[in-house]
Amino acid sequence: MGGMAGGTLEGGRVVLRPLVEDDAAVCHHWLNDPAVQRTLVLHGRRITEADSRRFIRDADARSDLLFAIVTRDAGLYVGNCGLHGVDPVDRRAELGIVIGRPEWWGRGYGTETVGLLCRHAFASLGLHRVGLSCYAINERGLALYTRVGFRIEGRRREAVFIDGRWVDELILGLLAGELRC
Repeated sequence: MGGMAGGTLEGGRVVLRPLVEDDAAVCHHWLNDPAVQRTLVLHGRRITEADSRRFIRDADARSDLLFAIVTRDAGLYVGNCGLHGVDPVDRRAELGIVIGRPEWWGRGYGTETVGLLCRHAFASLGLHRVGLSCYAINERGLALYTRVGFRIEGRRREAVFIDGRWVDELILGLLAGELRC
């Protein structure tokens, strides 16, 4: 199983179950879709199933919680998410999410997923802060993060080269008590 011992998180429309190595057979396809990949840290790279398996298998069991995002109604595996670098001393973690099937974008699954992860981080793990980074071209992601309460805390100017141009990377943070969903 990928990462820290963790159970399933259930929302109204999504179920977050622990990510397992066999999920790589599906998710590595999404990670090579240019529409999906352009907003991810691994943009511009070819991801094999073995790469995905290795990522899941090698997650640090002490500090990473990795989940598969599954739709409650259809039982369809549509994305991955997680809390990375969970630090029990400074009580913080970094959030990551990808809805790997573009036909499922804009339906609220990402918003519910981020809300579930952040509630889990604050209420169950006792964290004080959840951070993330997002490329400036990711308008959908930025709208989602702002909607749930994240604030832009910084900017790495022209940090990545995507679609033939330099793009800023934005640093966002959410503190316990600021979650809006």
